[in-house]
Amino acid sequence: MALIKSISGIRGTIGGKPGEGLTPLDVVKFSAAYGSWVLQNTNNPKIVIGRDARISGEMVSKLVSATLQGLGIDVIDLGLSTTPTVELAVPLEKAGGGIILTASHNPMQWNALKLLNDKGEFISDAEGKDILVKADQDDYHFAEVKKLGSYTTIDDYIDRHVEHVLGLKLVDKEAIAARNFKVVIDCVNSTGGIALPKLLRALGVEHIEEMFCTPDGHFPHNPEPLPENLRDISEKLKKGKFDLGIVVDPDVDRLCFMNEDGSPFGEEYTLVAVADYVLSQTPGNTVSNLSSTRALRDVTEKRGGVYEAAAVGEVNVVNKMKETNAVIGGEGNGGVIYPESHYGRDALVGIGLFLTHLAKFGKSISRLRATYPGYHISKNKIELTPEIDVDAVLEAIKKKYSKQPINDIDGVKIEFDKEWVHLRKSNTEPIIRIYSESESQATAEHLAKKIMQDIKEVVTAS
Repeated sequence: MALIKSISGIRGTIGGKPGEGLTPLDVVKFSAAYGSWVLQNTNNPKIVIGRDARISGEMVSKLVSATLQGLGIDVIDLGLSTTPTVELAVPLEKAGGGIILTASHNPMQWNALKLLNDKGEFISDAEGKDILVKADQDDYHFAEVKKLGSYTTIDDYIDRHVEHVLGLKLVDKEAIAARNFKVVIDCVNSTGGIALPKLLRALGVEHIEEMFCTPDGHFPHNPEPLPENLRDISEKLKKGKFDLGIVVDPDVDRLCFMNEDGSPFGEEYTLVAVADYVLSQTPGNTVSNLSSTRALRDVTEKRGGVYEAAAVGEVNVVNKMKETNAVIGGEGNGGVIYPESHYGRDALVGIGLFLTHLAKFGKSISRLRATYPGYHISKNKIELTPEIDVDAVLEAIKKKYSKQPINDIDGVKIEFDKEWVHLRKSNTEPIIRIYSESESQATAEHLAKKIMQDIKEVVTAS
């Protein structure tokens, strides 16, 4: 069993003892802490909630709703929804905050509470720490019987979300419909199975092959949209006459595409392609996190904009986007953040922009992919013993490569011309994660192994 409390929320495996897994007592405790924080900081007793389709979702949702009502907070329950749908709903409902019940790409035994502020954006580090303290100290006060909160359901917010996407200036329904795309989708039996067919039909896509679109939470494969987990849709594309495949994670904030031949477009390139289209229409700046592909920087500079890197984490990317007035940004895991819509990763917005781009490009998705720089990322980690000072190790590596361009806002990122390596320590284990990128997979892996050897030498010498 596992329970992880962090500044972005609480997540864990269902069952076990309180404090060891995500039990009903843990859900109530954390919901109460968050609800109290909302009341103190917004003076707005209204919270929007929504959930993905995982099996524990209904149970967790009832616990959260009752707890918030017990604090005197009015609950608006969107039911089966998506992370970006809840993000859009919070300001539209003039709520003090929002909670999304989803463990994102984690397997079905996991669930989590993702926490939003009154703008429908993820809470900050400081706000998260404040909520954790409240939970640890049982710092909340429940309402008396005549002041309990109300409970209301709204079941059409995904439809509103779809209309929102169609209303974006850079989404061209006519161009998409004219291409007569034949599309395969894999929605991992979660709420993408509700949202994607609605969106695609609204965009004029009539030929949709639905895979795993029953929102019952029985994930047919590991729900993280990585190539090794997408063999079923790959085989479907190889055998059929389709133009592309679309894959989302359980809460529909990560998006990846598959080429017509079943090969991956590359989740790192979801943002690259969408950004290229947005920049072609609205020149400006872009942001991604330090561990994302350099291809976004290349595309941005080619379009005359400035690229900036943010620390890993959606809230950090959003803050940097606001700071630099970026017109598009996100994360290399298939997370597209389009400020014209809202400051949150949104697969539905990403699909609308991407399909418009592909429609106007006029050729196949694989040909579109070939127009972008070909980088490869190698992801590794090195485990250290608990007594080793990980910060000191990173500092030693930073010193060793001090003649290279270095970014240390989040670990240590070292650049070598068009190659880079990013070292980050885990917050929960004595592990250093090592991501590297080059124009060939072999070179990226060689670069990672070189840095890993350097780390071992530092550890041995200390």
